[in-house]
Order: sequence, then structure tokens, then C-alpha cells
Amino acid sequence: MTVLPPFRLEKHFSRWEFTARHHMTASDSETMTMAELLSHADDADRDAWERLTLGYTETYGAPALREAIAVTYEGLDAADILCFAGAEEGLYCAMLALLGPDDHAIVTVPNYQSMETLPLTIATSVSGVPLRPENDWQLDIADVRTALKPNTRLIAVNFPNNPTGAIADQKTFRELAELCAERGIHLFSDEVYRGLEREDAKRLPQTAELFEGGVSLNVMSKAYGLPGLRIGWIACRDHALLKRMEGMKHYLSICNSRPSEVLATIALKSRERILARNRALCAANLEKLGDFFSKFPEFYEWLPPDGGCVGFARYLGVDGVEAHCRQLVEESGVLLLPSSLFTSDLLPVAQDRFRVGFGRKNIEAGLDAWRQHLNAGRSQVLRA
Repeated sequence: MTVLPPFRLEKHFSRWEFTARHHMTASDSETMTMAELLSHADDADRDAWERLTLGYTETYGAPALREAIAVTYEGLDAADILCFAGAEEGLYCAMLALLGPDDHAIVTVPNYQSMETLPLTIATSVSGVPLRPENDWQLDIADVRTALKPNTRLIAVNFPNNPTGAIADQKTFRELAELCAERGIHLFSDEVYRGLEREDAKRLPQTAELFEGGVSLNVMSKAYGLPGLRIGWIACRDHALLKRMEGMKHYLSICNSRPSEVLATIALKSRERILARNRALCAANLEKLGDFFSKFPEFYEWLPPDGGCVGFARYLGVDGVEAHCRQLVEESGVLLLPSSLFTSDLLPVAQDRFRVGFGRKNIEAGLDAWRQHLNAGRSQVLRA
């Protein structure tokens, strides 16, 4: 592999994530304290936590953790699960294991940068398939068919999507899985926001459940709101592929944090309560965000996302979204992500958008600072 390019989003976060007063573009749900998480433990897990020793654990992940993960899939068991130190390590290993220099890959656009950058670094050619704003960011299976080549080995998708929050409709998603199964193509599906759909009917099946070439990526960070655990995983029934990824993990984290594995197991056993809490918070915040945008129609165009805890709003101001986001964070401490951070080398991405998050508590403080910033601008225009 050649040297990877700078990760635009993470570089921006390095500058602003922990210094901006109002993180209004967070891509994770509200987290919890250790005490809150441990209150979900049953007697066996509480005992496991209190007897914990800080040694190494299995590269594939602790058996109890893999069993807890497998329960979240239909028709899978612990042998179909390989754990990683967060989702990024899993994505990295999957792309290296799935693609070679003579292969072709297809990736949805817009996307989380590494899902595109890694295939571009590894494979001979990569094609983008657009999620178009004029189509409510929906995937068109005809675009996928057009992009296919004889050497296509991988199609990579992300639903609910980051940054748009879009979810493919059920029929299209199943058609995509059937297409991949027919052609012997692996379907890599980033499912880290699954469980945060606005409507249960929009929740997609997990790709690993659909066919042997389905590769599902998930993590404790996003829908569960536990990014500090750094526990992610790949679910797949292709055990030869899992074995190749295990070999790559030997050069990276080797194994996960044993305390994090116990804590993740506790959370997964209480997943229904945790996800229900986070869905309720997202729903309440989404209503507040929609009300906010409705008060500033000269500045914003807003389509509520299908799921997840981020959306991709449109900025209508003449100064442009880059200047707008820069002024907001520098003058009022409100952090948003302009669409330049989601630029693709494969296809154009609308340059008048920004990502906004709504998965955390106390959104009102950020909205108040944002509102004051806009009202001050209105006042200046009136005085002029």
C-alpha cells in the first residue's frame, strides 16, 4: 500500500472536537457513566467485572462477547464474529482482505472517507455510486448495475448513511444482496447506526444474515453511544475471510481491551433498553432541530434523515457553507462539518451542505448559541 492521504474529517476534529463549546456535529449517541452501564449488569456479568484481570484476550474476541454479538444477528453464531478495536480497524482489515491490486470495487457516495480511500489505495479501479439529494439520498440499483465490471469483487454501502442519514428501501437493499450473491461479489455493509431508525419499518436486514458473502460492520460507538470502549466487529459467514482479517489484526491491535470486552457484553445484553433510550433522545432532538431550521428558511433547507443521529442540511447563504461553518465555530463555538470534509475522489458531492448531529443530550445550549449567531447577523443586515 502507498501512503494514505490525510483523513480530512479526523484532522478537522483534531482541531475542534474538544475545544468547540458546542459540538453540534457529533456522530454518536449520548454516552453513559461507568456506574450507569454497570447498573445494567446481571449477577454473572457483575461478578465477571469484579474478578477481572488485566491480561490479554483472544484475537477473535472473548467468547462471551462474541456470543452476545451473535445474538443480535439471525442465523449467526459466535464463530461468525471477529472483534476489533473499534469500527475503523475492522473496516481497514476488511478492505485489505477483500481487495487485491487487480480488483474493482464500488462505493456509495457520499461516505465516511476511509470506506472510499482504502479501496482506492488497494484496488486497480473504484467506481462511485451516487446517493442523490434530489432523490432523497436513495440508492438506485440501476447505478450499481451500470458500475459493475467483470473484476468487481466488492460493493461497499453504509445505511443509515453518514453523513446523510438516508436508508435504502427494503426492496433495493435485497436486490443489491441478490445481485452480489449471483455474481460472487462481497457486499460490505457499514451498519454502525442500525437501531436508530426513525421508523422500525425502515430497519434493514443485516448483510451477514442475507448470504455468505455479506460482511456486516458494527461497533459500540454510534447507536449504543459507547465510543470509549473501542469495541467493534465484523460479522460474516465466510470463515476464510474472517481468518484473513484475523491475520491482519495480528499486526494492529492483536486483541481488544479485556475490560472493554466485559463492559460491551453488559451493554449488548441490555441493547433493547439502551437503543430505545437513544432512539427517544434522537426523536426529541430531531423535533427541536426541525423547529430551529424552520425559523431560518433564508439560511437552511432541511430534510429529516431516515435514521442514525446525523443529517446533511443545505446552506443557502451567499457567503457559502465553508465560511458559514468557520464563522460559527470561531465566533460562537458551534461546530458543524462543511461538505468539503466529505469530498469524494469518485463523484461530486454537493458543496452547499453541512453535517449536523442530534444524538446527544443538551442540544438546546448549542441551538441557542447558533440562534444568537444568526440573529446577530440579521441585525447587522437590518442596521446596514
